[in-house]
Amino acid sequence: MRILLTGGNGLVGKNFLEHPGIRSLEVLSPSSSELDLLDAAKVKDYLEDRRPDLIIHAAGTVGGIQANMREPVRFFLENLDMGRNLVWSSRQAGIRRLINLGSSCMYPRNAANPLREESILTGELEPTNEGYALAKITIARLCGYINQEDPGYHYKTLIPCNLYGRWDKFDPVHSHMIPAVIHKVHEAKAAGKNEVEIWGDGTARREFMSATDLADCLVRAVHSFDAMPMLMNVGLGQDHTINEYYQAIAQVVGYTGRFVHDLSKPIGMKQKIVAIERLSAWGWKSKISLQDGLNETYQFYLKHVRTA
Repeated sequence: MRILLTGGNGLVGKNFLEHPGIRSLEVLSPSSSELDLLDAAKVKDYLEDRRPDLIIHAAGTVGGIQANMREPVRFFLENLDMGRNLVWSSRQAGIRRLINLGSSCMYPRNAANPLREESILTGELEPTNEGYALAKITIARLCGYINQEDPGYHYKTLIPCNLYGRWDKFDPVHSHMIPAVIHKVHEAKAAGKNEVEIWGDGTARREFMSATDLADCLVRAVHSFDAMPMLMNVGLGQDHTINEYYQAIAQVVGYTGRFVHDLSKPIGMKQKIVAIERLSAWGWKSKISLQDGLNETYQFYLKHVRTA
């Protein structure tokens, strides 16, 4: 089976390419210089030339809360254009199977937790990452419309919870929470600082899954594509407070200082945990504990980031 993976240099893509379950597959993983997803004509030509059996769309312009607030135009347009170009070019090229990666940001800010797939577009989005969320919703809907118009096409969307892991971005300007905290706590320990700041009061709850786990789910999705629902969350079914994540990371890093809270900073949604009934019925569940995932991520940070 020939698979086209977009975003092969990103967090999800690199973990997928490391997974032993892809050895029996032919995986095309072009860089952005080889396949510019922002250029519709080049995307169409590439697909018509390579003719993949299945596409996994994992590429995207991503970042944490600070980046989303600072550059909403870029997060909206680039994710919208990449998704539209790939999905519509796939339809034009007659490629019938596609896995699109969404985001839990697609859910309304006031939706009841756990977040169920049917609640998308039932309320206002979280303002701090609205642009990114709108782009993701639009592409998921485009996939659904194509399926609706021609049942011979199966364009499915997986909605992962928050991710972290090997190959993450640790630069505070672009990183998500877990890698940002790992970097911050490590730096505090190295500098001998006795306190680390947490945005907000730390009581907001979040669900973070290792990208290694998502890669495992994607491998199963390739091999069990037909049984997979058209729209499905991928998560753990459990969450922790921001304070608890800081404490777990401090334990992994070996930091013994204290935490202080900056109540003037935004915290986003008070809770964000995805429902996993569809995922469980499909027969997959997470295998990596928070402790193991944080240990793996911190060791990667020490080897590949601090020594760079």
